[in-house]
Amino acid sequence: MKPSEIPQAEARYIVPTYSRPDVVFIHGEGVYLFDSEGKRYLDWVSGIAVTALGHSDPEWVQAVRDQAGKLTHVSNLYHTAPHVELAQRLVESSFADRVYYCNSGAEANEAALKFARKWAGVHFGASKKHIVAFEHCFHGRTYGALSLTYKAKYRMPFAPLLPDISFIPLNDIEAAQHAIGETTCAVFIEPLQGEGGIHAAEGVFLSELRSLCNAHEALLVYDEVQCGLGRTGYLWAHDAHGVNPDIMTLAKPLAGGLPIGATLVTEEIAKTIRVGDHGSTFAAGPLVCRAAQVVFDRISRPEFLQAVRSKGEKVMSQLTKVDSDHILDVRGSGLLIGVEFDQPVKPLIDAARGRGLLVVNAGENVLRICPPLVISDEELEEGMETLGDCIADL
Repeated sequence: MKPSEIPQAEARYIVPTYSRPDVVFIHGEGVYLFDSEGKRYLDWVSGIAVTALGHSDPEWVQAVRDQAGKLTHVSNLYHTAPHVELAQRLVESSFADRVYYCNSGAEANEAALKFARKWAGVHFGASKKHIVAFEHCFHGRTYGALSLTYKAKYRMPFAPLLPDISFIPLNDIEAAQHAIGETTCAVFIEPLQGEGGIHAAEGVFLSELRSLCNAHEALLVYDEVQCGLGRTGYLWAHDAHGVNPDIMTLAKPLAGGLPIGATLVTEEIAKTIRVGDHGSTFAAGPLVCRAAQVVFDRISRPEFLQAVRSKGEKVMSQLTKVDSDHILDVRGSGLLIGVEFDQPVKPLIDAARGRGLLVVNAGENVLRICPPLVISDEELEEGMETLGDCIADL
């Protein structure tokens, strides 16, 4: 199929759940993508915070090639080394004692939801099933994860969703004190919201949630699907505040572009899960887990994380100096940054793409900046220059 035929063929054969520009990407190298016409684009989307090591990273490519030549899939009916070796890395670097694998962030949150309900039912009975989530949160599009997602546009066409779920304002301690009670089994929160507009949970608020969950015997669940694994300049976003959860969900960057999700839990929760309670055919195959080991080993280095923090600080500093009456706020952490405008950002995204810079929104009026974590200072400067020109054109 010729590249020029792909958009028309997609309109004929693909369910239209996405609206895509006509550009067709052919290959990627480092922090750049190349389209079918040979045009180069600086990628500040990185597959929505997925390709943390950039495109076609040599070490990652070699690991995938080697593993593909040995063993790709046997299902979860049998032991393989890579998924255990990855689990060991995740456990030894976090609060968790055990890992459940799946294929995406939504699936990881589905598992967290099931595990929380099972834990509460085993210890306290069927009445303890209430869940608290937060305004502007996003936890996925599958049925349970969608029930935990705030935006009405995503939820309402598929109602009725799961009952016994409440949404309260982020960082509102009084609202949390009223919402979390004896029937609450879990509180789901993103330490740094992604899709909802790059809103950070304050450290004092996370501490209060931890105290409330302890007092009411509820589980604290961190969704770090987008903000976890180095994106904020910390291995886990909540490391910046020192407040541990009972469950944490991961996905996007973990395998560098291959599908994987993980739900990390304490031993107390794991003890309530029995063989057959949950499962996945494709989860934790040796190929994807070997790729994830490469990603984890690179990102978890202290010097790598420090570099992410430094780069993020430079970008934030430059963004706050942009002379534009349209910019209302600049916020974020590390290389997950939101720029809020007084108008929709789609024209800005289109203009940037025309100039060879890929950026994405996080809500109608928020521009999201989430480049590969390996981006250089020079590549950041290149992107900032282009973005500054596009903002000036507003």
